[in-house]
Amino acid sequence: MTTHTSARPLAGRVAVVTGASSGIGEATAEHLAELGAQVVVLARRAERLDALVARVTQAGGRALALAADVTDEAAVRAAADRVADELGGADLLFNNAGVMLPAPVEELATDQWRHQIDLNITGLMNVIGAFVPQLVKAAAERGVADLVNTSSIAAQNIFPNFAVYSATKAYVTHLSRHLRTELGPKNVRVSAIEPGIVGTELQDHVTDEGALAWLEGSKQAMEWLTPQDVARTIGFLASLPPRANLQQVTIMPTGQAS
Repeated sequence: MTTHTSARPLAGRVAVVTGASSGIGEATAEHLAELGAQVVVLARRAERLDALVARVTQAGGRALALAADVTDEAAVRAAADRVADELGGADLLFNNAGVMLPAPVEELATDQWRHQIDLNITGLMNVIGAFVPQLVKAAAERGVADLVNTSSIAAQNIFPNFAVYSATKAYVTHLSRHLRTELGPKNVRVSAIEPGIVGTELQDHVTDEGALAWLEGSKQAMEWLTPQDVARTIGFLASLPPRANLQQVTIMPTGQAS
């Protein structure tokens, strides 16, 4: 069983965070380190990861940067091998890397379709394949491990021009439910977190004028969530007693109706 104090409930745990170079991943890595975990931050942009590690270290935490593209299966497996060799393996995985590129399906933006599927689905599966064996091993030894996958409110609700993105996130939510039935009996908790609109770099990648106008209108109409709001939710999930598993968490801006 993992031991911890109330101030640092994740002390002794090793947390891997993908998509850690910005936004929700970056904020979550910092928060999990505050809660006592040793964090492994994984993303493509090495310089951003190095800056994150420096901040975590300066705040008294411990962090390791691993630059890798989650769509590269060999690179992800090499990263997992380093975590096993240097830290003994992960017992908390926040599977967060993703991209949002809305556009009307009639535009036939096939490159954008492929990019979203490759990152949001194939990349997610690459990370699961590489790290789930470590989670299972850790849970057998310590009594608990956690897999948290980033989905979206778009997995449940309907947004025009977001069809491909929403479909990838519906995959994440449904996959997470199935994995929970497989891994829960092995003491690996599986959760899908479904945020509403969060102010991150996701919006910076949007090129469709209609989607940009909708996002700008929503920003004027309500206060968006911050990455730190989601990060604190991830910390809460991982800090629950081993017997408790929130399988699906939806966190919304107070002013967002759907």
